[in-house]
Amino acid sequence: MDIQSRLTTLQPNQMSEDQQRVLAVIQKGPRGNLDGPFLAWIHSPALADHAQRLGAFCRYGTTLELRLTELAILTTAAWWRSQAEWQIHEPIARAAGVSDSVIEALRQQRTPAFTWADEQCVYKIGQSLYQSRRVDGVLYDQGVTLFGEPGMVELIGVYGYYSLVAMTLNTFEVRRDPTSPLPFDE
Repeated sequence: MDIQSRLTTLQPNQMSEDQQRVLAVIQKGPRGNLDGPFLAWIHSPALADHAQRLGAFCRYGTTLELRLTELAILTTAAWWRSQAEWQIHEPIARAAGVSDSVIEALRQQRTPAFTWADEQCVYKIGQSLYQSRRVDGVLYDQGVTLFGEPGMVELIGVYGYYSLVAMTLNTFEVRRDPTSPLPFDE
């Protein structure tokens, strides 16, 4: 896949020892590549190392169903209008069971009509965080009832981590395939 950004392209023979070490860890992990924010983060190997470990947990290690994690990621991508984040996670969300109608509503910046209470709660928590920077008591209690306290902590971690991802992708103009249409207008 042709990935581009506004950062200088790093070739393996130009990377520092730390960059090469982090690159090897990322490539041996579940991701297997420098897709998404890692193309930028590898410029700071210490950040890349910490961020990739947090990201691996947020994506693969939470107690939340993959469908809910991916819904939170798409909610974040839509909020930040993060092109690459959306392009990476939209097919994963679809495969995990997020409906086409929910995906399309998110892409169009509309409130989806949810079939499942857990999906609606995940979405409302994200919207609350992004719009008011808080989660009120009623919504918090609903989240704890549905996901437990550990699940709520992890959900907030997913939203925070993928906001960092979106900001990175947007700032450094990371593009996956320059011939593919972008999901959001710029």
